[in-house]
Amino acid sequence: MKENKPVHLRELTREEVELRLHEMQEELQNLRFRSALKQEGNPLRLRELRRDIARAITLLREDAQGVRRLATHTTGKARGGA
Repeated sequence: MKENKPVHLRELTREEVELRLHEMQEELQNLRFRSALKQEGNPLRLRELRRDIARAITLLREDAQGVRRLATHTTGKARGGA
C-alpha cells in the first residue's frame, strides 16, 4: 500500500492535502520530542513521516505549477472526523 500513497493523496482536494500535511507535521514533531526524551517508539515511523510529508509537499507544488492537478472535489467517499 505504500507504493499507492501518492495516488491516494491525489484523490484528495488541495485543502484535504494541506490538512493531512499539517497533521503529519504535528505527528513528526511529537515523535521527535518523544525520541529526544528517550521514550519508546518506532524509529522507522520518523522516516515514513518525513517521506510522506515530502510527497504531500510535492503534490501541492505540482498542483500550484499546473504540472499535475489534485482533485477538485471529494469522490464518492464520505470523510468522517472531528
